[in-house]
Amino acid sequence: MSAADEILDVVDEHDRVVGRFPRGEVYARGLRHRCVFVQVRDAADRVFVHRRTPTKLVFPSLYDMFVGGVVGAGESYDDAALREAEEELGVTGLPRPGHLFTFLYDGGPGRTWWSAVYEVRCDLPVRPQPEEVAWHAFLPEPELERRLPQWEWVPDGLAAYERLRAHRAGHR
Repeated sequence: MSAADEILDVVDEHDRVVGRFPRGEVYARGLRHRCVFVQVRDAADRVFVHRRTPTKLVFPSLYDMFVGGVVGAGESYDDAALREAEEELGVTGLPRPGHLFTFLYDGGPGRTWWSAVYEVRCDLPVRPQPEEVAWHAFLPEPELERRLPQWEWVPDGLAAYERLRAHRAGHR
């Protein structure tokens, strides 16, 4: 089954399921769905950053400071966060990511999805999926911050990162 054939839950403005459609149709029709964003840090507290492959359906070749993706039909955010993190990092046995907050990303007409943000520590050697990740590194947070204006980032990941910084500032 191709990524475009994967069945997704379509949700309303309150994150209630209102239907199910193949991912390709969800994207083509701009239907609201669910996604997870997982910030991964290593033992040195560096953030996993990667560049998406040019073949990705959404935001090809852009940089991201999260791993993650769409939540499958009937799948919980928590299960999707663990599945996506292990898939994209190429690891098994990752601790369950901790949920931080959920928000409705609005990237304009037809570009809106519920977004659950997580964090996890990965002390395992990573082997990112070549179909998903063109380049990767663990960057110290100050280096990531320096790269924000220099690299082209996925807009939903950038929105999640800005909310994550505000979330952490509010919990100090």
